[in-house]
Amino acid sequence: MSEKTILVWFRNDLRIRDNEILSEAVRRADNVLPVFIFDPFYFKTGINGGTKTGAFRTRFLLEAVADLRNNLRAMGAELLIRTGDPAEVLVQLAEEFNISEVYHHREVAPDETSISERVEEALWKKQLNLKHFIGHTMYHKEDLPFPIKDIPDSFVTFKKKVERDSTVRPVVTTPEKILVPETIDPGELPTLEELGIVQPVDDPRAGEKITGGETEALKRLRQYLSNASIINQPNSSGLGPWLAVGCISPRQVYWEVLNHQKENNLQNADPLMLELLWRDYFRFMFKKHGQQFFRSEGFGSAPDIADNQDELFERWKNGQTGEPYIDAAMHQLNATGYLSNYARQAVAAYLIKDLQVDWTKGALYFEETLIDYSPASNWGNWAFMAGVGNDTKSNRFFNAAKSAQSDDDYISTWAPAADGISTSV
Repeated sequence: MSEKTILVWFRNDLRIRDNEILSEAVRRADNVLPVFIFDPFYFKTGINGGTKTGAFRTRFLLEAVADLRNNLRAMGAELLIRTGDPAEVLVQLAEEFNISEVYHHREVAPDETSISERVEEALWKKQLNLKHFIGHTMYHKEDLPFPIKDIPDSFVTFKKKVERDSTVRPVVTTPEKILVPETIDPGELPTLEELGIVQPVDDPRAGEKITGGETEALKRLRQYLSNASIINQPNSSGLGPWLAVGCISPRQVYWEVLNHQKENNLQNADPLMLELLWRDYFRFMFKKHGQQFFRSEGFGSAPDIADNQDELFERWKNGQTGEPYIDAAMHQLNATGYLSNYARQAVAAYLIKDLQVDWTKGALYFEETLIDYSPASNWGNWAFMAGVGNDTKSNRFFNAAKSAQSDDDYISTWAPAADGISTSV
């Protein structure tokens, strides 16, 4: 009887802990072949003229994949790294290693689901199955108190029903050892240059560098639980970048926070739980509504836009609007790939309400620049700020620049003058 080999296709799940596709493959197969593919699609030039994945996020991804490889090696395994079209690469590897089945985590955004569909079709032609798992949310889809098509569009209603009627599943067991087929060429980690990305320059004003990988994610979670400040944002968990590429799972964070509260007899609700629930909500909304989140009109009608919106967008993008807080925030984003949640809302509201620029331009720019870009959260939040989201009753509108003018330290740190860029308009 021939040995069964399952290929584990890593995408946005770059971890060995609480990773169902890895643990299930180890349980069901004689050998497991872990694979990560750098798809050129994600490093091409985007609509705004920049790359689809910016320099900071690409570097973070490379670090996360390198850490995954090291963690797998510690378990006796090896991560195969390839660059190319996943539909072609996976078929080639399936034939080379006599693969019985391919496992991967299901995504919800159109680009990612389209890639999965092409892979599934290519494998099916070779009489191989692509098995889908759900591993990016805190609450499992099958444990919700309603089917996807009936999920409340109101976040408040969603939150109330889920917290009342659903429970978070326990984390899955981490394999102690992984048996892999003999590998002649595991593949080298590509460089930024090989991916067509310019090396980012770390700005000294950013503080501690955000480093990719499960090892760093666990360290950051421990820091958060011990009340340490994360990336100079004491009111934020700072875990967004690691959650975005799955260096740590929302479910794992949930149970770590809960256990920490029990051990320390803490009764107050942790704000991190709300962050995780918002992430779930937007992923489920994407599953329910799909492409509507990418249209200017969203779920309503497109907001009014200025005649010279291209010029206004460039000023906003480069931090040259003349509004101190907005310009400071955009300079921080461009210099680090990071913005606090408050700053994101502020610059988004200013672009949409004050400058009257098509909100999808801002969403695309965040897609390129943010280290912690996640399709559902990014596009869901931008549509929400533009008043064209699925939860239209909760649209948040405020004078972004005025409400933050008192933050003198932040403005003086990230003001355009501090890095030699003129604010003249």
